[in-house]
Amino acid sequence: MSQPILVIEDDATLSHLIMRQLEKAGYAPTAVGNWTAAQSHLAQHEPALILTDVRLPDGDSLEILPELVETYPVIVLTAFGSVRNAVDAMKQGAADYLLKPVGLDELLLTIERALETSLLRRENQFCKRQLKARDAQKNLMVGQSAALQEVLRLIEAVAADEITVLVQGESGTGKELVAKEIHNSSPRAKRSFVAVDCCTLQEKLFESELFGHEKGAFTGADRQKKGLVEVAEGGTLFLDEIGEIDSTIQAKLLRILETGQFRRLGGTKDLVADVRVVAATNRNLKAMVDEGGFRADLYYRLNGFDLLAPPLRDRREDVPALAEHFIRNHSFSRRIEKRLNSVAQRKLIAYDWPGNIRELKNVIERAIILSRDKPIIGPEHLAFSSGPQSGNAMVNMAFDHNPTLDELESEYLALQLKKFSGRRAEVANALGVSERSIYRLIKRFGLAAT
Repeated sequence: MSQPILVIEDDATLSHLIMRQLEKAGYAPTAVGNWTAAQSHLAQHEPALILTDVRLPDGDSLEILPELVETYPVIVLTAFGSVRNAVDAMKQGAADYLLKPVGLDELLLTIERALETSLLRRENQFCKRQLKARDAQKNLMVGQSAALQEVLRLIEAVAADEITVLVQGESGTGKELVAKEIHNSSPRAKRSFVAVDCCTLQEKLFESELFGHEKGAFTGADRQKKGLVEVAEGGTLFLDEIGEIDSTIQAKLLRILETGQFRRLGGTKDLVADVRVVAATNRNLKAMVDEGGFRADLYYRLNGFDLLAPPLRDRREDVPALAEHFIRNHSFSRRIEKRLNSVAQRKLIAYDWPGNIRELKNVIERAIILSRDKPIIGPEHLAFSSGPQSGNAMVNMAFDHNPTLDELESEYLALQLKKFSGRRAEVANALGVSERSIYRLIKRFGLAAT
């Protein structure tokens, strides 16, 4: 595919010569004669490189150069002898400069070199982001809010102890991250952290999964199997959504907490459980105890030390940092540095986040997809699930495999076309792009505008 190049040159003759040479070399150039026309073009297109004269009819390109070089490699054209202009351009981030009259062979060589340098820079940025992402995993709690700092203070206080911890909080507040931080800050950090989602395990299999089973314990048990309690030996056992377990499992879990012993399903021998238990719930366990839905003795064993994971609405100042964290770690991220503009940040901070951190992660991942190759994520790319800020409605996209970025984009565009009955102008307005962009995407993905 030909790489698009934007030529900003008010000398019609020179512009024509440059355009003809670029076309012969296999590029896809577009020529404009002033900065106003350039702005209009850049609002709808993403060139691989910009070639611009220093002096334009409606301004000096050096004044807008810092804005351009944030996104594109820029080669500056300057009159012979204006070395100062060239130096100033390089200081402001220009990829290179050429003196007029332009030697066409030199032009092509300079463009090729600038494109190669830009590619290497993007790859370097990508590698840096990957390293940042790995480092971020070592510091799981992101933010500087007073609410978060209080949680970190309590984690530090309880981590070195062996006391059982109960983490409470709304769905999506990061209760498992709190549990991991407790584990990572404890003397057990070098051993296993084993998470058990009490909601997903089938009731009949729960006991076997948690405690293991002996050969012949039930139909299909053709061998001995260690349970998750044994897998977590010496480490931490995290029981997520502990309020969902039935009374039988509650009794056996209580025995582990009281005696440190358990039995495999079908076994007759007591085994020692050397684990530290951290439990979490989004339910009111005390109310469940009062209503008879949860054992009081187990509740008080689990609640040796209680810790609240605050909702995101109580730590709004952490939202930009969390958003940046999710941008760096996005699995579909292309080799382009993305960031939120100030308007998008304000919109994120103003939202109440009923789905908490999990909802923020989903919003950011969708924004990365909607912003496509643009380095800036704006408010038009943010789609909330509820409330007055919802702008673009969230939709469910189901796949029976891990979708590619193109598949996600195609599916989302198809849903938007259906929503607006194929009216491209309305789809473009909803997604914050030009109608021409929507037309190109429809052709690219082979979609029918219904």
